[in-house]
Amino acid sequence: MNGSVSPVGFLGLGVMGQPMALNLARTGTPLVVWNRTAARCAPLRDLGADVAETPAEVFARARTVIVMLVDEAAIDAVLRRGTAEFPAFVAGRTLVVTSSITPEYSRALAAEVGAHGGTYVEAPVSGSRIPAEQGALVGMLAGDEAVVEALRPILQPVCRAVVYCGPVGHALLMKFAVNLFLNVMVAGLAEAAHFAGQQGLDLRQFQAVLDAGPMASGVSRLKVAKLVERDFSVQAAVSDALNSARMISETARASGTAAPLIDLTRALLAETVALGAPREDMIAVVRALEARTTAGGEGAPLQQLAEDRSG
Repeated sequence: MNGSVSPVGFLGLGVMGQPMALNLARTGTPLVVWNRTAARCAPLRDLGADVAETPAEVFARARTVIVMLVDEAAIDAVLRRGTAEFPAFVAGRTLVVTSSITPEYSRALAAEVGAHGGTYVEAPVSGSRIPAEQGALVGMLAGDEAVVEALRPILQPVCRAVVYCGPVGHALLMKFAVNLFLNVMVAGLAEAAHFAGQQGLDLRQFQAVLDAGPMASGVSRLKVAKLVERDFSVQAAVSDALNSARMISETARASGTAAPLIDLTRALLAETVALGAPREDMIAVVRALEARTTAGGEGAPLQQLAEDRSG
């Protein structure tokens, strides 16, 4: 790596983070990466990225650090939030948090980063594993507009579009609005396919009609193909969709906003997790519908089990 150019740091190489970092590396962005499971770093090393042994090494070497960690607890742990290390990590750095977190958490983290001399950008992305691999995510950014504008060239290999959403909190709320539509749409597609199958229709014919019609989209084409093939390999996991639905539902409830469809979708996703499919693709929500049909259309027992397990 060219030592004269400050690398971009990248923390978290999971289902989304690894393809995002790979796209940065392929387009020549100097990177220093870290992941809790070190084996996930190997493809980045092969492309010339430096692999750090600790998050502290990433912060020591990079002025801009992208965070794609699984949840708020992981972010707090990796950033050593609440310890003496946290101020040293963030001082003079731009922290770009792409993780799915709540607006309240994001605002609090932004305030702490700013208090210790750092800059915070909220940067959730819309899209699943395949768009991440294609560099076709949609970035929703919030924070200081000048800082956001300076980040656009860095994010170009990752996002086909970057939309400035305003102050911290608004990018996540925008993602919540988009994900409300996504989660409900995928659940609706699963229900439609389940209905078709229960009526004795050929699912490949259902797929052909849907793909040729006005309701077809990139998401519907991907997901209906998975339904036809019973391929539930993960693009966006059920457990992640459930976490998203939970945050959306709680945000709607706290603001007094009617959102009945996300509540119904949340229940189906929770039932799917209870059936033992948390890391399958979110289209596996069809399993909850199949279980309800087997139980004579009654979903309450499974729903109660799911609620008990999810707390």
